[in-house]
Amino acid sequence: MTTVDDATSRTAGTSPALPRLTAVNILGYGAGDAANNLAFMLATSFLLVYYTDVVGIGAAAAGTLFLVVRIFDAFTDVVAGRIVDRTNTRFGKFRPYLLFGALPLLLLSVATFNVPELGETGTLLYAYLTYTLLGIAYTIVNIPYGSLASAMTQDASDRAKLASARTLGAAIVGSLLAAVLTPMLSKDNDMQAVFTNATLAFVVVGGALYMFTFLTTKERVARDVTVVTMRQTVETLRGNRALALLCLSSFLLLTGMFAKSTAQIYLMRDVFDALELVAPLSIAQLFGIFAIAPFVPKIVRRWGKRNAYIGAGFVAAGGSFVAFVAPNVWVAFAALLVSMPGLLLINMLIWALEADTVEYGEWKTGVRTEGVTYGAFSFTRKAGQAVGGAMAAYALAIGGYVGSEQVQTAAAEWGIRAAAALVPGVFALAAALIMMAYPLTDAVHARIVAEIAERRAARTDAALPDGGGDVAEGGATTPA
Repeated sequence: MTTVDDATSRTAGTSPALPRLTAVNILGYGAGDAANNLAFMLATSFLLVYYTDVVGIGAAAAGTLFLVVRIFDAFTDVVAGRIVDRTNTRFGKFRPYLLFGALPLLLLSVATFNVPELGETGTLLYAYLTYTLLGIAYTIVNIPYGSLASAMTQDASDRAKLASARTLGAAIVGSLLAAVLTPMLSKDNDMQAVFTNATLAFVVVGGALYMFTFLTTKERVARDVTVVTMRQTVETLRGNRALALLCLSSFLLLTGMFAKSTAQIYLMRDVFDALELVAPLSIAQLFGIFAIAPFVPKIVRRWGKRNAYIGAGFVAAGGSFVAFVAPNVWVAFAALLVSMPGLLLINMLIWALEADTVEYGEWKTGVRTEGVTYGAFSFTRKAGQAVGGAMAAYALAIGGYVGSEQVQTAAAEWGIRAAAALVPGVFALAAALIMMAYPLTDAVHARIVAEIAERRAARTDAALPDGGGDVAEGGATTPA
C-alpha cells in the first residue's frame, strides 16, 4: 500500500520536467476566466435588480428562483465533470468545450437579460428556463476550463501563476462591470436597453477571449487512461483524501466569504452610517489583487501552498474578528482591509491546490480524473455560496433587522456585525485549521508526480518486446 509517507521518503528526485509555461500561456488562461465572468458576474451582480426593477418579478419569487436554480446548478457540476473525463478529441479533453461552448453560453446570457412580456406566469417560467439553461451552459464551459490548469503543467510555480492569472481576469471583469454598468442603472434610464446592449457586446468580447484561450493553451500532462469509466471515477473520488479536505475547507471558506459579501453593505450603512466607504473597499480589493498576484509564485516557493493558505486564513479570520467588535467605522474599515489580503491570497492558492489533488488521485488509483475532480470541488464551492448567503440573511433576521426602518435596534446591529464579520471570521479560521490535515505539501506533490512518471516508464518498458515481466496497472507500487 502506498502512503503519503512512502512518497515523502522516496529519493527519486523531483518531478519530470515539462516545458515551463510562457507568458502567453498564462495570459491566455487568465483571459478564459475573464470571459467566464462576463456571464457569471453579470448574473450574480445584476440579475436580481433586472428581475425586480425591469421585468417586475417580486423579490420573494426571484429569491426562490435563485435558490432552486443554484441548487440544481451545483449538482450539474459533478455530471459535467464526469462527461469531460470521458471526452477525448484531437483538440484535447478540455479545450474543445471552450471552442464550442462559448457561443451558446454568451447567447443564453443575452436571452436571460431579455425577458419578453408573457404575463406573470409566463414571465416567471421564461426566467426559470433561461437562468437554468444559462447555468448549465456556464457549467459546460467552466468545468473544463477549471480542469485545464492541471493538464497544462505540474510545476508548483506555474500553477500558482495560472491561479493568479484567472483571479486577475475575474477581478478585472467584475470591477469593470461595477464601474461601467452600475451608474447606468438609474430608474430614469432605459435599463432594458442597457442590459441588451451589454450582453450583445459581451458576445463579441467574450467570444474573442475564449478563442484566445483556446489558441494559447495546451494540454501537456500525460495520462494513461484517456476515457474514464464510472467505476474509476468513483474509486478516484473515494480515495482522494486531499480533495475531500480541500473541498471541506473551500466550503467553509466560501460560506464565510458570501456571508461577508452579502452583509458588508449593511455593516457600513446601518451600523456605521458610512455607505460611501463600500466603494473604496471594492477598489482596495482590486488593487490588492494586482499587488499580491506577482508575489504568489515567490510565496509558494518560500512557504508552500498549504502553509501559505493556512497563514492567510489566520490573517483573514483575525481581521474579521476585530471588525466584529470594532467601536467605530475606521477601526472596522481598517480591520476589513487587514483581512482582505488573507482572503485574496487564499482565493489565488486554492485553484493551484485543486490541480494538485488530481495527481494525488492518480497516484492512489492510476487514473487521472481532472473533470470530475474539479466538478466535485466546484460543487462544494457553490454549496458554500448558497449557505453563506442564507446564513447572512438568518443572522439579520435573528437580530431583528427591519428594512423599512432608518435606525436599527442594538440587537439588529449585532446581527449585522455577526453576518458581516463574526461568521466570516469563524469560517475562515475553520477553513485554515482543516488544511492543517491536508496531506499534500509541495515536496510530497513533487515526489508523487515523480512516482507517477516512474510507473508510466515501467509500463512502457514492460510493453517492449525485451521489457520482460508483467507490471500491474497501478505500476511499480500498488496504490491504496
